[in-house]
Amino acid sequence: MRVARPRRLLSAAALAAAASLLLAGCTSGHPAPTAGGSPDSSTGGHAPAPTNGATPLEPLPTDLPAGLAPYYAQQLSWKPCTTDFECATFKVPLDYAHPGDGHDVELSAIRKPATDKTHRLGSLLLNPGGPGGSAIEYVQSVASRYDGNVRAGYDLVGFDPRGVGKSAPITCLSGDRMDAYAAADITPDSQSEIDALVAVDKEFAAGCSARAGELLGHVSTVEAARDMDMLRALVGDQKLNYVGKSYGTFLGATYAGLFPSKVGKVVLDGAMDPSLDAVTGNLTQAGGFETAWTAFAKDCVKREDCPVGHTEQEAGEKLTALFKKLDAEPMPTGTSRPLTEAQALTGVAEAMYTEALWPHLRTALAAAQSGNGSGLLQLADEYYSRSEDGSYENLMYANMAVNCLDLPASFADPAAVTAALPDFQKAAPHFGSDMAWMALSCAYWPVKASGAPHTVRAAGAAPIVVVGTTRDPATPYAWAKSLAGQLESGRLLTYDGDGHTAYGRHNTCVDDAVNRYLLGGAAPDNGKVCKD
Repeated sequence: MRVARPRRLLSAAALAAAASLLLAGCTSGHPAPTAGGSPDSSTGGHAPAPTNGATPLEPLPTDLPAGLAPYYAQQLSWKPCTTDFECATFKVPLDYAHPGDGHDVELSAIRKPATDKTHRLGSLLLNPGGPGGSAIEYVQSVASRYDGNVRAGYDLVGFDPRGVGKSAPITCLSGDRMDAYAAADITPDSQSEIDALVAVDKEFAAGCSARAGELLGHVSTVEAARDMDMLRALVGDQKLNYVGKSYGTFLGATYAGLFPSKVGKVVLDGAMDPSLDAVTGNLTQAGGFETAWTAFAKDCVKREDCPVGHTEQEAGEKLTALFKKLDAEPMPTGTSRPLTEAQALTGVAEAMYTEALWPHLRTALAAAQSGNGSGLLQLADEYYSRSEDGSYENLMYANMAVNCLDLPASFADPAAVTAALPDFQKAAPHFGSDMAWMALSCAYWPVKASGAPHTVRAAGAAPIVVVGTTRDPATPYAWAKSLAGQLESGRLLTYDGDGHTAYGRHNTCVDDAVNRYLLGGAAPDNGKVCKD
C-alpha cells in the first residue's frame, strides 16, 4: 500500500468477480481513537465533538460572488452516451480566487434519469471515494443496483472531480515506472533501502509536477466541494442530495461545512474524520486494517482449507513469516514481475475492503505458501488499478495529488518515520511499518498543502446521516463517531460488521434506514445499530 487515505470503493464488476483503493491522513494531537470494535453505548453511539483544537470549517458567504455568476449560469447539454445514461460537461475556474481569468477546467458528468418523472425528487449525486475514484464509472456500475424507489425518484448523477477520470486527469508515471513504484520496498531495513524508497517517492512527485502543471495546486477537496455546488445548481436543485462513500464522505462533509443552507439529504458512508492530522489518521487507519485482518483470520481458521493455520495466533505468525520471506527474496508469479513484500502487503490489504474477496485471499495465500505469488500480485494490481496491458488508471495519481494538498505531510524526512515506527507497529503489527513509511510520500510533494485539520459543524444544516462500520479497515469506526459528533445535525447509523462501507452492500437494516431517509426525509434515530 502506498497511500494513506481511504481509497475508492470496490467496483460492482470487481465484486461480482470476487476480485476487484487514501487513504487518509488526518488530525490532531490527541491519542488515536480505537479502531474498530463494537459501538460505544456510553454515548448512544454518538461521539462528542473533538476537543483537539482543530480549526472549525467556516461556511462561505451565501451571496454568490459576481465573478462566479457566469459559471452558475451555464446550461448543461445532456446527450446520450451509453445505454440509459446521459453525459455533459461544465466549466469551473481553476482558481476560485480568480474566476474568469481564462484558466478554467472542464469537468465531466453523467446521469441516469429518474424512471418516474411524475414524482421526481431531483438529483442524487454519488461519489465512490478515493480520492481519485471515478464517479462516472461508479454511477454506471451501481445505478441498476440502487433501490427501485430511489431510482424512480432521483436522477442518479456523478461527476469526476478535477484531476480525476474524465475531468482533466492527472498522470505522473509511465506504466513501467509505476510498476517500479508499486514494487518498491516500503519496510526499509538499511540506509540504502531508505534511499531507494525516497528516490521513488521523489520520482513520483516530479512526474506529477511535470505532467499536471498548475492543476496540481488546485485539486483540493475544498475546490471539489465548490465544483459540486455549481453542479447542484446546474442540475436545477435548490439543495444537494448526496451519497458519498469513503473519501466521498470527506467531500460531502466539506460541502456541508461550506454550504450548510444547501444541504438536502446527505449520506456519508464509511466516514472520514476531518479533524485528524496526517500522522494520527494514518496510525488509526493502520489499526483499522489490523482489525480487519483479525476478522479475516477468525473466519479463516474455522475452515478446513485455511492456508494460514488453525488459530488466530498461527495465522498472524504465518503472515509475518510470508512478508519476511518476500522481503528477502521476491516470489515468482509466472510473469516478468515477481511478487515483492510491498505487493503482498498491498494484496492482503485489498482483500480487507470486502468479505467478498476473502475466498480470493485464501486461495492467493495458499498459492504463496507453495511459492506462487500470482494471486497476491493480482490483488495488488487491482488495488493500484493496473490493467493487463501494463497501463494504470489515473486513480493513484489523483489520490496522491489530493491527499498531499489537503493536509501537511505526515513526516518531513525518514528520521521522523523511524521515530514514529514503534507507535505504528504497536497499533498494527502486520500493517504498521508499511503505512508509516508510505506516509513519507507527501514530504517531497512539489506543491505546498493548502488544507489543515478542521472540524465540520455545518450549523443549520438539515439532518446528515453518517454511516460507520465497526470493523471497517480503511475508515475506522471511530472516524464515523467523531464526524457525527462534530456535525450539529449528524445522525450516526452503525453497522456492526465487516468490510468497507455499509449502504448498498448486503445489510437490509442499513439499506432500509438510508432509503427511507432519501425518499421521505426521515433520518434514522441517532445511535441506531444494525447487525447481520
